[in-house]
Amino acid sequence: MSAVALLTAALAVCTPAQDGTAAPTGATAPATECRLPSGANWREVATPGDRTRLRTWRDAWTAALDTIRARGGMAAVTGEGALLEPDRALGTDPTPPAGDYRCRTIKLGVRDDTRPAVAPQVALPCRIVLDGDVLRLSQAAGRQRVNGTIYPDTAVRSVFLGTLALTDEPTPLAYGSDSVRDMAGLVERVADRKWRIVLPRPALESTLDVIEVTPAG
Repeated sequence: MSAVALLTAALAVCTPAQDGTAAPTGATAPATECRLPSGANWREVATPGDRTRLRTWRDAWTAALDTIRARGGMAAVTGEGALLEPDRALGTDPTPPAGDYRCRTIKLGVRDDTRPAVAPQVALPCRIVLDGDVLRLSQAAGRQRVNGTIYPDTAVRSVFLGTLALTDEPTPLAYGSDSVRDMAGLVERVADRKWRIVLPRPALESTLDVIEVTPAG
């Protein structure tokens, strides 16, 4: 069992989820709300806007797929398999363990009609480290770098809250200091050694971003 899972089991008191974010269809365990100490409870950290984004993640995914379908681009989606299917989370071990990873962002949908409706990015090194009750994810390279915290949530998902750093910025902004840079997503396992971070309605470029997270080794 991972360190985060051990902490969750030891510290959490779980009750039926009430935040309106439904568990994926076919999940092997019911969604629960785990009330953890202040430092590990994402609901005490997330901005109101990000709580709304997380609650309406499916609407964003549907809107992105509608745009892709209208442009005839669904082959690029189906080619990614379970990674880009909304209801294909495995329902267990939703949090990646600490370690070195490769993070690949796929942008779905558009805010600007001149952009492609499906835009895979290059996989780049990223790292996850355990920090007390939570995990920290960081990217040191790339034009757009995701940095933030992965919080335990339910049996089928974790929650990511972080910020987007751009090429010329040496240090990422603190979460909550700039709504344009804030990012909020659901973390799910979609294969034996593959996770995804689903980021609904980012402020820039796309309707939904999916970050594929796979071990570096």
